[in-house]
Amino acid sequence: MIRADAEALDRDDPLRRSRELFELPKGVIYLDGNSLGPIPRSVYPTMEDLLLRQWGQDLITSWNKAGWIEAPQRVGGKIARLIGARATEVVVADSTSVNLYKLAAGALSLRPGRRKIVTEAGNFHTDVYVLEGLARLAGATLEVLPRAEVLGAIGDDTALVMLTHVHYATAEVWDMAAVTAAAHDRGALMLWDLSHTAGAVGCDLNGARADLAVGCGYKHLNGGPGAPAFLYVAERHQGAIATPLSGWMGHAAPFAFEPRYSPAPDIRAQLCGTPPILGIAALECGVDTHLSVTPQAVAAKGRSLCDLFIRLVEDRCAGYGLTLVGPRDVARRGLHVSFAHADGYALVQALIARGVIGDFRDPDICRFGFTPLYLGHAEVWDAVEILREVLASRAFERPEFRTRAAVT
Repeated sequence: MIRADAEALDRDDPLRRSRELFELPKGVIYLDGNSLGPIPRSVYPTMEDLLLRQWGQDLITSWNKAGWIEAPQRVGGKIARLIGARATEVVVADSTSVNLYKLAAGALSLRPGRRKIVTEAGNFHTDVYVLEGLARLAGATLEVLPRAEVLGAIGDDTALVMLTHVHYATAEVWDMAAVTAAAHDRGALMLWDLSHTAGAVGCDLNGARADLAVGCGYKHLNGGPGAPAFLYVAERHQGAIATPLSGWMGHAAPFAFEPRYSPAPDIRAQLCGTPPILGIAALECGVDTHLSVTPQAVAAKGRSLCDLFIRLVEDRCAGYGLTLVGPRDVARRGLHVSFAHADGYALVQALIARGVIGDFRDPDICRFGFTPLYLGHAEVWDAVEILREVLASRAFERPEFRTRAAVT
């Protein structure tokens, strides 16, 4: 394959115009949208109107006039279309970590008498940390097991199985329907982390009969740094699940100012404090970019980009110490590709200095994301050529690339 072949793929790309929806700096090949998506251009007029008119002129009346109070449900309903859920089952709230705590605690409330939580070793670290903290406070047992042992550990004492649908490092995808069915066969509930799923790969929560899910807004949904997260609770659980954070926005009548808590009977019960309107507005712009294209086109192009990158790296960078992490079959992975290298951190820094932005994950993983809405095949070709040059010249050995920054 030559670069002209990649250019031909881009000419036939049904998503080629969607790049115009984003602000991307010239001279940069951005392969880190799986960690922080770029800014949608629609954010500029949206935020200008919110700041100057809604907040600046209408002030507190915008809670009613501009529909601020309904924003968590409205944007949650849009995200629901991307993850195979009903609009009444998803709400925007808090952070992924806070939502994970709320829903894991809620799962324990739905399974009284069962005190075991099962998750995967190597799961994203904050998920394990949150479950550890919950287990300590709730008197539960947390089992953190190798991937191959997870399903076998689900027993009659298991309240919850919590897994990340697309692994943050390897990009390996769990079979959502099969795993959920296995948990249900043993009477356990299933909670999915969709942080690397929503806006990236196909997902059908309702089709899989999933119970609970969480996900972040700043990766493939392009909601901006620290964007609000979302959570999903299947309708069949909403009337019974308890939340450990019974804030006023989760009350059945927040502005009745009743002296004691009475939860809303629906997804609103998972809200807690006042919604972050600026963050939700930016997130809605990112979600709308996804709703403007077809999921089938996103999935097909994502697989094509990942497949091309893997093939080119293994062909053109052979012999330089790179090892593919995760499955080679693109049907079994999400939209990021990781290669292990002994000098992984320095290698990523050298690439960033040359305009190819990926990220590093300990201990040795160079991770690259391939977002179909704004990346092209020719950029994949160019990124691999720059990677080959950095490896061949051993530019990554320069001292400035070996000093660890706070964020890797």
